Amino acid sequence: MTKETSFQLSDAETIKKNAPAAEPERQYYFIQKVREILRARFEADVASGEAFKRYGQEQLDRLLESGSFGTFCITTFGCQMNARDSEKLQGILEECGFLEAPSEDADFVLYNTCTVRENANLKVYGRLGYLNSQKKKHPSMMIALCGCMMQEEQVVEKIRKSYRFVDVIFGTHNIFKLAELIFDRLSKKGMVVDVWKGTDQIVEDLPTDRKYPFKSGVNIMFGCNNFCSYCIVPYVRGRERSREPEEIIKEIESLVADGVIEVMLLGQNVNSYGKTLETPITFAGLLRRVEKIEGLRRIRFMTSHPKDLSDELIEVMRDSKKICRHLHLPLQSGSSRILKEMNRRYTKEQYLSLVDKIKTAIPDISLTTDIIVGFPGETEEDFEETMDVVRKVRYDSAFTFIYSRRTGTPAASMENQVPEDVVKRRFDRLLEEVQAISAEVCGRDTGTVQEVLAEEVNDHAEGFLTGRLGNNTVVHFEGGPELLGTLVDVHLDESRGFYYMGTLVKKENQGGNDNEKA
Repeated sequence: MTKETSFQLSDAETIKKNAPAAEPERQYYFIQKVREILRARFEADVASGEAFKRYGQEQLDRLLESGSFGTFCITTFGCQMNARDSEKLQGILEECGFLEAPSEDADFVLYNTCTVRENANLKVYGRLGYLNSQKKKHPSMMIALCGCMMQEEQVVEKIRKSYRFVDVIFGTHNIFKLAELIFDRLSKKGMVVDVWKGTDQIVEDLPTDRKYPFKSGVNIMFGCNNFCSYCIVPYVRGRERSREPEEIIKEIESLVADGVIEVMLLGQNVNSYGKTLETPITFAGLLRRVEKIEGLRRIRFMTSHPKDLSDELIEVMRDSKKICRHLHLPLQSGSSRILKEMNRRYTKEQYLSLVDKIKTAIPDISLTTDIIVGFPGETEEDFEETMDVVRKVRYDSAFTFIYSRRTGTPAASMENQVPEDVVKRRFDRLLEEVQAISAEVCGRDTGTVQEVLAEEVNDHAEGFLTGRLGNNTVVHFEGGPELLGTLVDVHLDESRGFYYMGTLVKKENQGGNDNEKA
């Protein structure tokens, strides 16, 4: 895109002055204004021949055919909530007039960042080095950073000083402002930084481009009040804020009307949903309301904190025909002493008792977990306590992590940081144990017929699809793309440790979503 347009700074002042104050009306206003600016620039570039030089004929034709005025690329780091946020960011960019590009050689590049572990930060810095070289080739390119990493003051300061070519920086609380921030950058020179320390505001009614037409994440709450000593999330995501149940139900009903049959309810700790509302409601109570939505076939949720998992929730899961038989229940450590240092607020014994209660009520439940190795002060005895829990619970799978020291958390200043070589040996032992158990547990349904949501065309085997059981186990089976987004019956022929190879069970109306089986 050319630098010069008919758009003037004086115009920007007037546009900002006339913008609605209320959300989301304000953002729809700026979406339209950004679209007008991009269209004027693009049309000028087409007329001058600059567009052909920038895109080449094939990509230029794609832009013209789609009615778009530039390209974008979003890279997402981190959790399911970040992935859901990126779907919203993508929807806003498309409404602004951008077309998704297959690579970072785009007019607008956005990194939605994570900061749970230090390595996530290092990845972003590394990628920015590459973007700097790209921007030297295409000076009109815009680079934006958002997400949890941007909530750290020292990070923003580093980017200001060392990565001055970045155009827009915003955090976790105001992703809905993307169009307005783009407008601000288009109307002035220099970096635009808009990072909020916190907010009570929740703005959801904006364009969204879902990755899958048949399943979707749904944010039910934001932030976290737990302050685990190793975790930076409460500092970057803020305190807990729950959405009103009516808003959640309305969103899911709209998604179902648009073809969604599975939803994933998202929050840092869904078990504490509803406590901050003027009229409190439990998470179990919300699930009861969600289950009543006609046309919705599957309900998932994450993440659950063990200290808040109620008997009521177990009962709702037990009795439900739609809630998937899968529960992610982070352990973090099997040592009660370490759990206390982590500020997890449960003991090893309490965790195991909870697992027994869950398995008694729901015998076919699939349990997954998170485990940290090498927390400050962890001894060999502490680590063996973790291994003991792993052997007793027998998880379907576990996400295992080496402790990452995060500046600003209580654990970062703790003494007795465990030597790296010791941590690595323990991590390898844990991983070996988890994988061995998982390979046994995940094969328990071999030889049975199970319902599978067909999700993707298999990239590695021609003519095959990949889907998931209700317990979240992956299944590969032969089938055509017409089955994508439907619930089908599959015979599980063979377990290969972490996934099944299966055979589609042919039957009348296979592939329809009107199947009564949950």
